[in-house]
Amino acid sequence: MSEECLICSAPLAYLEKDTPVECAICHKKENSRTRCVKGHYVCNACHTKGVDQMIGLCLGETSKDPICIMKKLMSQPFCHMHGPEHHVMAGAALLTAYKNAGGDLDLPDALLEMSSRGKSVPGGACGFWGACGAGISSGMFVSILSKSTPLAEEPFALSHKMTSTSLGRIGEIGGPRCCKRNSFLSILSAVDFVEQYFGIKMEKQEVVCDFSHNNNQCIGSRCPFSKEKGKEKST
Repeated sequence: MSEECLICSAPLAYLEKDTPVECAICHKKENSRTRCVKGHYVCNACHTKGVDQMIGLCLGETSKDPICIMKKLMSQPFCHMHGPEHHVMAGAALLTAYKNAGGDLDLPDALLEMSSRGKSVPGGACGFWGACGAGISSGMFVSILSKSTPLAEEPFALSHKMTSTSLGRIGEIGGPRCCKRNSFLSILSAVDFVEQYFGIKMEKQEVVCDFSHNNNQCIGSRCPFSKEKGKEKST
């Protein structure tokens, strides 16, 4: 199994309250509840370094399947097993597939906006906010494509419905965290949601996880994307 600290590979620890820390990479000082058991802390900006490459990758994509796009993004060096990069990537994969499926969208501008919004959701939101960043990312996706604002009517409602649908599916499975599982759940929820409310049919595949060997908290057969589940369906 892979370990979790980007500095020393030690397991992460989560505290009950924010305490002062210094990023081991850029030395920025801030408050956080997260560090490894040896005391190392990596800020969100350093953890997501390189994720802006995602925009170029998405602009070169032709797939209408957001899961396919997401898996390609997950294979990039900027993506770790867990981390706030997923808060950008889930929405970006959806925006790209939506455009490729015929959706009316200025994709370059939408991806830049998705990057800006997604980066504002910190790591650990799943546990500390009660709202997984990947689920929030699907709501951001709908907000961007519907041009929602705090004063909008239908777009405001739709973006909230999208987020709640994704978070509902994530909550049904429960914890502990898995950024891959929650990203897949959010994306699949969005594919169905967009077809129903926007009339755009993105492609959707049956997902089998290839990341469990890197996840120290993998829930095994309780995960809907586990290889064990896939074997059960094929027999």
